[in-house]
Amino acid sequence: MSLSLSRRAALIQQSEIRNMSLECARVGGINLAQGICDTEVPEVVRRAAQAGVDEGFNIYSRYDGLAELRQALARKMGRHNHLEYDPESEIVVTIGATGAFYVSAVALLNPTDEVILFEPCYGYHVSTLLAVDAVPVFVSTAPPEWRFAPEDLERAITPRTRGIMINTPANPSGKVFRRDELALIADLARRHDLFVFTDEVYEHFVFDGREHVSPATLPGMRERAITISSLSKTLAATGWRLGWVAADRRWVRAFGPLNDLFYVCAPAPLQIGAARGLEALGPEYYAGMIREYQAKRDQLCAALDRAGLPPYRPEGAYYVLADVSRLPGETGKERAMYLLRKTGVASVPGEAFFRGPEGHALARFCFGKTEADLDEACRRLVRVARDQLIT
Repeated sequence: MSLSLSRRAALIQQSEIRNMSLECARVGGINLAQGICDTEVPEVVRRAAQAGVDEGFNIYSRYDGLAELRQALARKMGRHNHLEYDPESEIVVTIGATGAFYVSAVALLNPTDEVILFEPCYGYHVSTLLAVDAVPVFVSTAPPEWRFAPEDLERAITPRTRGIMINTPANPSGKVFRRDELALIADLARRHDLFVFTDEVYEHFVFDGREHVSPATLPGMRERAITISSLSKTLAATGWRLGWVAADRRWVRAFGPLNDLFYVCAPAPLQIGAARGLEALGPEYYAGMIREYQAKRDQLCAALDRAGLPPYRPEGAYYVLADVSRLPGETGKERAMYLLRKTGVASVPGEAFFRGPEGHALARFCFGKTEADLDEACRRLVRVARDQLIT
């Protein structure tokens, strides 16, 4: 027998998001591909993390996270999400939301179990399922509101279905799932006895007065909802890799040891920074963040319109899907690379989020950028029409 990679390794490829970030770096462009969120971490959070180092929080924390952070997260979910979780037995601090999903997937899914995803979907969700030998099953949503057909969701459920993944607000579409949609999903989950994994990392990025609803708040959902979120976006600290998962204690008692096995713990001084920051940041912080990002959304959408690349205006998160079908090329990757070469602005090809050919006509642009970078990116995009770069 010759040496070879595992079958799982062969299934997992580097994400197109990372690929386009590398291509952008090669040409010294402006990276609207990766959701880096390069705005500033709030000062109170930075100072608290520095204090954490000085106060000696430099050794392993408990594998489910420091008590101070778990308690702060429990209070935060009570205030913002109307959810009550015991910080001692129902919350685990993880290495980002990606780590939270991986830990919960290992704990709850068996090989060949099926999990339904709404398309367009975030590639890391798909890769996580493949990494645990689960089977992703896709239900399409249609623009401009990215609604799904209830009959399509019902049809996707088979005897092997174990769960449904809801990403709200969604990456890449910016869809905010409405209460009536969540109620329909909850009814199916109860009838078919399914887990519902919820990725809510963009929960505080909702625009035009919309409401973020945590699926676990719906009747009969707390016992089956696996609520996943992250501080990466809320605190503009993507490199800190702080996420968490909250769920019924029956499931969480398995999450903690797995988190210990895979990651040991999240960085302790950064946990302190996040905990104290969550307590210090009041409603005005979240309201200001919504105003700032809604203005950035409007700025980028206006530039894409002027460029002749019509955007689908997102309801939340900080991404815009735009129609790039008028750019030269047969695939989304060819069109995204053409745009990068001509303007120095990087985007993510739409096929990173779709299985079918519809992805070739789309690209995702991130507006979680500094004002200077976003201003320059918008100026460059407008040149697409002015310099007749489209066909």
